[in-house]
Amino acid sequence: MRLWFLIAPLLALAACSGGGDAGNAAASTPASPVASATAPAGKQWRDVVAKTDLGHRMGNPDAPIKLVEYGSRMCPTCRKFEQDGFDPLIENYVNSGKVSFEFRDFLVHGALDLPTTILGECVDDDAFFPVLEQMFQAQPDFADKFTSMPDSAKQQMQTMEPTKIAVMLGEKMGVIDFMQKRGMTADKARACLTDQATIDRLSKEMQQAGQKGVSGTPSFFINGEQVDDAVTWSQLEPKLKAAGA
Repeated sequence: MRLWFLIAPLLALAACSGGGDAGNAAASTPASPVASATAPAGKQWRDVVAKTDLGHRMGNPDAPIKLVEYGSRMCPTCRKFEQDGFDPLIENYVNSGKVSFEFRDFLVHGALDLPTTILGECVDDDAFFPVLEQMFQAQPDFADKFTSMPDSAKQQMQTMEPTKIAVMLGEKMGVIDFMQKRGMTADKARACLTDQATIDRLSKEMQQAGQKGVSGTPSFFINGEQVDDAVTWSQLEPKLKAAGA
């Protein structure tokens, strides 16, 4: 079974940014500041993580400001946002209870994104964001290992089934080894990578995201409105403040 988002040629790793132009959530008059909320006893809001229909959410589920990122774990622009933005986003906004943060995987590079996406989602909810951050840190190593693959192997992928592509790249890019170091067995990793239902779901979610205007990563939404001209933390933070954070 060939899936539409795997058919296109593998894109250059740098060609992942491209926020949508479906609207600017901060274009209107700035909203009034919203109130902070107290986290459950013994926790910070960053510790409250739940799986959603399309991703994983960190923070107050009733936060008045809901930030969603469509991102690729192999996208250097997304990695830069993680490096610059995750700490201030979480410490200054999520932990206040004003903002929830949801990450949704968007496979902008097609097959290249399969192993990190599948294995990054094949963890317990409380491990999702730690593994996400660690994958961004390891991204250059994954990319180097892909680049060093012989051209014959890359050509071979054009005729392989998606599950076999996922396993091959998981091995060649070192993603299976990466997960083994974090407690996942090789058998479980391969079982996750060969789950056709997961790949079918990712394909459906890619189409749904495209219908919402997502064409590159990272793409951000605030309270359901796509934010244009924001792919860095310095560009996004003013949008959050304008929303009342």
